[in-house]
Amino acid sequence: KKVNMKSAVFATLLATAAAFAPASQKASSTALSAFEDELGAQAPLGFFDPLGLVADGDQEKFDRLRFVEIKHGRICMLGVVGYLVNKAGIYLPGDISMDGTKFSDLGSGWDASTAVPVAGALQVLAFAGFLELAVMKDVTGENEFVGDFRNGAIDFGWDSFDEETKMAKRAVELNQGRAAQMGMLGLMVHDKLGNVDSLLPPF
Repeated sequence: KKVNMKSAVFATLLATAAAFAPASQKASSTALSAFEDELGAQAPLGFFDPLGLVADGDQEKFDRLRFVEIKHGRICMLGVVGYLVNKAGIYLPGDISMDGTKFSDLGSGWDASTAVPVAGALQVLAFAGFLELAVMKDVTGENEFVGDFRNGAIDFGWDSFDEETKMAKRAVELNQGRAAQMGMLGLMVHDKLGNVDSLLPPF
């Protein structure tokens, strides 16, 4: 009876595994076929989704994740430039608060973020909130692609480009944003460790 019971359990496990395996493979195949030609799916990795976030091939979910990726990339590109500019000793002129604290007194990196007076930090937060809620999104419904926030007001010659040039420029932004996210993370970590100066060229 014990042998029969073990055999029955083993057979049940095999049947369960067999039942789930095709579904998983089908989901991965669906995602690959759905997104392998999307912008950003390029050599050497191609379509890269190790966590299976869009394994079901859901286009709406993919567009949402792409929106977040582009936005975070843009923020980090600004962040890396801002970090390096301050690290080079370049600051806005004048005072940041009424008590006489100058922008140049803040330093850079984590020290600067904690040295900003509360009133100044609240202004930054309010401005970021305004951009998030009213500007950095498709307000007018005129966007050509995910991440297009021109809203009929800003163009910079975009409409003069052919489709191939547009795709190339979008790919450049996406890749630069991905690199900036990794770069920003590296700067934050090494700034906190106190050895960021050894990684940067002398200014």
